[in-house]
Amino acid sequence: MPAQIVHGFEGIRALVGVSIPPTEWLTVDQPRVDAFAECTGDFQWIHVDVERARASRFGGTIAHGYLTLALIPMFWHRLIAVQGTGEALNVGLDRVRFPAPLRIGSRVRANFSIVEAKPSDRGLRVVNHVTIEAEGTAKPVCVADLIVLYRPAMP
Repeated sequence: MPAQIVHGFEGIRALVGVSIPPTEWLTVDQPRVDAFAECTGDFQWIHVDVERARASRFGGTIAHGYLTLALIPMFWHRLIAVQGTGEALNVGLDRVRFPAPLRIGSRVRANFSIVEAKPSDRGLRVVNHVTIEAEGTAKPVCVADLIVLYRPAMP
């Protein structure tokens, strides 16, 4: 259940520049990483070989950067439900970075900040700055600008 419900384009625009509380913490465990590897075919040992990764500079397995990125929609929907619009289309991402590794067993949460909500000929183009932090780490594990096009509701 989302923490907040917003209504239509006006509700989204009202969130521009507003401090949105962070999400609840989520533990990223090895089964989640292994399932992601299965879905993507990315079986790089630093993600899935627990024994070999123990001897690495990370001291254990770390999550795929793209897995960390893929958590963004789940986190958003736990915070915000947008009602009174048509579909929400993922337009893309800008400035995606993984400043720190996400060690398996870590708890993460997301911080969102809508920095722009501009009308376009197809709906409302929204830029949401996202920072995913791991508990106890100085640097975030993912930073990105998520671009979503909210389409008008169909009559």
